[in-house]
Amino acid sequence: MADPVIVRTTGAYDGGMSAPRRWTKSAAVLGFTAAALLAGSGIATADEWPPIPNYPSPSVPFETKGFLTPTDPAYWNPFLAENRLTSPYGTSTRIVCTAFHGVLTGCWQADAQGNPHKLVALPFDFPNVTGSSMPGGGPQHFVYPGFIPGI
Repeated sequence: MADPVIVRTTGAYDGGMSAPRRWTKSAAVLGFTAAALLAGSGIATADEWPPIPNYPSPSVPFETKGFLTPTDPAYWNPFLAENRLTSPYGTSTRIVCTAFHGVLTGCWQADAQGNPHKLVALPFDFPNVTGSSMPGGGPQHFVYPGFIPGI
């Protein structure tokens, strides 16, 4: 006598994979796809220099070099309330900022080719521990985009 034939009625043929294994495989494929898309997106694209606002305006872009950089020993003084910049270019390339009543509201820095990049403002002026009670929250610490991983 012949063996009975078992007919599967649960849906499409899945190659014999269990549900957890199928989910794991799908998650891996999605993860690799996301990683490939992020890796291909580049570190930082060029931004635009800040526009000159219509007159009268309390916030007009201006060029500055007034930052402490890591090569300056005063940068590491936690009691010195000054604007800080962490960048591969230091203050050697063009820096343009906007401010309101002396408090910086945004800054851009040129790369080696002269293309502007908007600097990332940290939520506090690290390593400074003073100055937060100053007008506008005190000095800022700006970081060149992509220079510090995760920022």
